[in-house]
This record gives sequence, structure tokens and C-alpha cells, in this order.
Amino acid sequence: METIVNKVAESGIITLDLTTYLPQDAEMQYFDLKPFLFREMILREKDYRAALQNYDWESHRDKHVAISCSVDAIIPVWAYMLAASYLQPVARSVFFGKPEDMKTALLLAGIEAIDPKEFEEKRVVIKGCGEVHVPDAAYVAVTARLRPVVKSLMYGEPCSTVPIFKRR
Repeated sequence: METIVNKVAESGIITLDLTTYLPQDAEMQYFDLKPFLFREMILREKDYRAALQNYDWESHRDKHVAISCSVDAIIPVWAYMLAASYLQPVARSVFFGKPEDMKTALLLAGIEAIDPKEFEEKRVVIKGCGEVHVPDAAYVAVTARLRPVVKSLMYGEPCSTVPIFKRR
């Protein structure tokens, strides 16, 4: 009887799933300025300040929060700053932009925290598909982070990879 050999397992290839570099310690939320605008179009300073003062900021405790406005309105910079000043004491982090921009920024920060020495002279496959969308910027960042130290860098799955870099 012939023994089945798992060549992928024996190859020493490390599979790196970039979604593991998303923060696992806190939920991500969106703080939209739209409900704080008069007729969802105009920011009136006195009303805006009063609304922020009466808002339940505890709902953002220990969350990563993106601040933006979902309608095309002229929002002065200080309005975002004021919302951030209320969020800062309760939120895990405060970010300006849409939720997908925040996700990208948090993922890039996670990739930047990778210790390249862990991958020195290793064969690494960057996982290419999964349930969670990974922004293209993350693939570029991890390539730049690991290329100087890896033996080889590939994209895809260990059984079907696209070669990206191989040290000669």
C-alpha cells in the first residue's frame, strides 16, 4: 500500500493570513455626522455642540471609531475635531474617514508591527482569498515588509501559488 505524503506540509511553507493582523481586541464603529446636521445638510454650531454634549458616548467604549459624514455637506474641520475630542476618552482609537479606510489603516498598522525576523529565510505564502476582504494596500505593505528577509514570497494557497519573489 502506498503512503500518501502531504507535500505542502513537508515543504516548510508558512501561510500568512493578513486578516489576523486586523485588531481582534475591539469592534469597529462608524460615527456619522449626518444626524447632527440641520436637515442633514447644514452644520449649525450651537445645535451641533449641544447635540454632541447630550450624545451617549459610552456606546463607543473600547471601539475603533471612524468619524466622517455620509452626506455631501460642507463640514468645517473643527466639527470633526470636536467629535474626536468626545470620542478620545472612551474609544480604543479614533480615525478620520470611512469605515473601510479605518480598516485599511488598522490592518497596515498590524502589518507594520510584524517582526520580520520571524520570517527570515522562510518560504512564505500570503493567503489570497478568504471570507474577509483584504485591501490591496495590505498586500503591497506585507510584500515590502517581508521581501528583504524571506527566502521566497508567494501569493495564493500553498497548493496553488503565484511566485512573487525568490532569493537567489
